[in-house]
Amino acid sequence: MIKKIALIVIIATGIYSCTTVPISGRKQLNMLPESQMMSMSLTQYQSFLKENPPVSANVENTKMVKRVGLRISHAVEKYMKANNMSNRIKGYKWEFNLIDENTVNAWCMPGGKVVVYTGILPVTKTEEGLAVVMGHEIAHAIARHGNERMSQGMLSQGITTGLAVALREKPQATQMLFLGAIGIGSQVGMLAFGRNQESEADKLGMVFMAMAGYEPKEAIPFWERMKAVGGAGGTPEFLRTHPSHDIRIDRIKEWLPNAESYYEKAP
Repeated sequence: MIKKIALIVIIATGIYSCTTVPISGRKQLNMLPESQMMSMSLTQYQSFLKENPPVSANVENTKMVKRVGLRISHAVEKYMKANNMSNRIKGYKWEFNLIDENTVNAWCMPGGKVVVYTGILPVTKTEEGLAVVMGHEIAHAIARHGNERMSQGMLSQGITTGLAVALREKPQATQMLFLGAIGIGSQVGMLAFGRNQESEADKLGMVFMAMAGYEPKEAIPFWERMKAVGGAGGTPEFLRTHPSHDIRIDRIKEWLPNAESYYEKAP
């Protein structure tokens, strides 16, 4: 009887929690209030920056990270407003920080909290290369992939309560789910699901960088450079749940004409 009730709760949750990802049009499951996801993100982000002080705002690479982030986020906000989707980013407070660590990685938490590691800059090489990475990470936030992954993870562990209850009753497990959901850490068993989201972030990220006036075709040489990095000395953190290089590059070439159409209309 208990199993039947749990199943009914899960089905009902799925029916009433479906949303649509902008641009891709994919239906997704978001069980959790986005405001709660953003609140957890803010706490985690502030804690992270305390332990990992950002590179000074006066450094040129920091200026570039903030410049690229603001250009893309402003373009996204403009697009969302024009398409009556501003509610999807309600409460977002964008923040872009560069962390001095030799890690080939970057991430964006729900609510627009972004970190780029200095270790990825030799691969991005140019401002447009950096726009590929930051467009991709911003796309994760806009598509609410963190909420989706968290919802999926909670259901897979049989957690059908609200987030506040889960944090109270299973704080450690819920916190680990959250870190995995936003891309910090790993969640074994969710890799296939993550790869689908990574492809979606590639597609949206190209569009977002194009909206900001960055040439989306730069995504191809960037991922070719990432392929070389991955082949040289182990898989970078940035690529651990991502599609294979060749599949990714083929898809990017397929999506490029659509992204270019946004680039042609960009300021």
